[in-house]
Amino acid sequence: MTHEAGTPTAAGPAPRGWLPTEEYAATLPKASVFGAVFFTDEDDRPLHLRAVYETGHPWQWPGGTADPGERPWETAVRETEEETGIWMPGPPRLLAAVFGLPGARWPLATTGFVFDGGRLTARQIAAVTLDPDEHDEVRVLPLDDWRPLMPGKDFARLRAVLHARRTGMPAYFDTWDWD
Repeated sequence: MTHEAGTPTAAGPAPRGWLPTEEYAATLPKASVFGAVFFTDEDDRPLHLRAVYETGHPWQWPGGTADPGERPWETAVRETEEETGIWMPGPPRLLAAVFGLPGARWPLATTGFVFDGGRLTARQIAAVTLDPDEHDEVRVLPLDDWRPLMPGKDFARLRAVLHARRTGMPAYFDTWDWD
């Protein structure tokens, strides 16, 4: 559905074949946005939280879906504090950008940003306060011990993020599609 050149838009006359902004925006893919924080212990073993509401992806990083008007770093800070009691002062250090196509279980594409939370001491890990409505366990394991506990694509994402942390080169992980 296009319109003739000269049809007014918010920015003035539109070139031939262009849709008004609102109509064009309605044709674009929709995506949810998340922010998450990646922690390890002092031996670089990744930390995950076990979700009580999710069986397909049970082990997760602190984080979640952005609220309206919220930026990914703000989401990561808010969700990490809500889910663990840890407050992230910043500045943010990006480890990975994650993208997934929509699927049967979730109708939107997923775009996310994983930030580096650093290395936690044993005392800090022991002090993690979980929200029982969301998570029931915090676990720190060597990388390969995570493999049997999560779907293959989650493990591949974990491996990519840990590699990004070790090399200082952010990862772009675009195969985290919904089933």
